[in-house]
Amino acid sequence: MNDLDLAIELADLADAISHPHFRAQDFAVETKPDLTPVTECDRAVEKAIMDRLTEVRPDDSVLGEEFGAHGQSSRRWIIDPIDGTKNFVRGVPVWATLISLYDGDQPLLGVVSAPALGRRWWAVTGQGAYATELGSPAERIAVSSVDSLADASLSYSSLSGWKELGILDEFLDLCDSLWRTRGYGDFYSYMLLAEGAVDLACEPELALYDMGALVPIVLEAGGTFTNTAGLPGPFGGNALASNSRLHEAALDRLGRVAPAEVS
Repeated sequence: MNDLDLAIELADLADAISHPHFRAQDFAVETKPDLTPVTECDRAVEKAIMDRLTEVRPDDSVLGEEFGAHGQSSRRWIIDPIDGTKNFVRGVPVWATLISLYDGDQPLLGVVSAPALGRRWWAVTGQGAYATELGSPAERIAVSSVDSLADASLSYSSLSGWKELGILDEFLDLCDSLWRTRGYGDFYSYMLLAEGAVDLACEPELALYDMGALVPIVLEAGGTFTNTAGLPGPFGGNALASNSRLHEAALDRLGRVAPAEVS
């Protein structure tokens, strides 16, 4: 089984666990030490994925949101079992399982599966980005050709975090320079970007497992993915993604400021 086929199998496995519980809303919710919610479904999905990887890729390492890092291999699967847990808890269908594979800091593939939306996206480095309505043929996707901030649409998650980063005024200035802003949120902002439905997406505070699967999809669709200082990839503590044409202008508006922990 090649890596993409395995990643798709893992997404199917995750959907089979999470989606029935979402529809029934029959799960327990706890608060983690960082005050974010976690459900028994988050843990069940991640455990099922880790167990399967142990069977078929025992030499690969794994990083998951709920159970942390396992293994030392440079080939690392990065898992967010339910991105958008707050939406999941409240019955909002904008949530997904994020699965990616990296070799060192190089993305090999990413899969984003959102069963409540009936959508799935994936990309393998060098092979393009694709999306499908679940059960339908895949279609190749690409970012937009918008080349002016004044004509651009931005998707973001919320205003919280921009103040802590010290660039709330800069973020609002960026918003004021655009044609349109909407808070579609979480993974969905970046998938809409990859499909060309929006032109920019950004968030001030993110972990590696939040971004790992998004990066190869955005890049293979023709986009650019950095942090707010311009550091490429998912390792910079936050994200600014674009259709590439708008990236430098958006970085300038945000002041090219990185999270404090990023040198």
